[in-house]
Amino acid sequence: MEHIIYHFENDLAIITLNRPEVANGFHIPMCEEILEALSLAEEDPAVHFILINANGKVFSVGGDLVEMKRAVDEDDIPSLTKIAELVNTISYKMKQIPKPVLMEVDGAVAGAAANMAVAADFCLATDKAKFIQAFVGVGLAPDAGGIHLLSRSIGVTRAAQLAMTGESLTAEKALEWGLVYKLCDATTLEKTRDQVLKKLRRGAANSYAAIKKLVWESQFKDWEDYARLELNLQATLAQTEDFKEGVRAHSERRRPKFSGK
Repeated sequence: MEHIIYHFENDLAIITLNRPEVANGFHIPMCEEILEALSLAEEDPAVHFILINANGKVFSVGGDLVEMKRAVDEDDIPSLTKIAELVNTISYKMKQIPKPVLMEVDGAVAGAAANMAVAADFCLATDKAKFIQAFVGVGLAPDAGGIHLLSRSIGVTRAAQLAMTGESLTAEKALEWGLVYKLCDATTLEKTRDQVLKKLRRGAANSYAAIKKLVWESQFKDWEDYARLELNLQATLAQTEDFKEGVRAHSERRRPKFSGK
């Protein structure tokens, strides 16, 4: 794998985002590798737990804005909709896997990455983490199952407000709202993870699988219908002049001037 690192520590499969040069932005190859690693971890009987973390100072900015700029310049809308489809599938897979999925985050956790953090069963964050629904800033709507996940975690009104304003959510507020399971500083993140795993290892894998199945059936079994709507809306938004303006403005380090077109 070229864009992530996949390795093991005893019964723990670790998926590390490894594109720090672009703030771990998601593009098609990286998303495909994440899905492959999740499938390998799901199918391996030696793996009882899955951890997702990242190299670099930023966990992830979400979509790779360099790739978005290329797609806008070349009018390559299909690649943008493909990424939207893949990040939704990653969140879907995280909720479906019958094994606990942990995520360690530090720094900015934006866009699709912020919603994957909600999809995780346990999000462990440093006090420097910030969760940002960055989509509105480039004329898009949340992907990676964002509204579906957020509205069930923090309520419909809060989810809509975060999505509409693009305001960053501090790690402390995310802990208060229940999006973060444990909060620590960067130097104790690994120790915090080990403590959580120690607790989880006392439980039964069959129980965890059953709990995740119950959560899915009670809250998320309409995901496929939602995913179709999310993808259709994102594909429509990706063709607007506002989206193109948002991407170009970000590249030029200025505020976008949206026209509603």
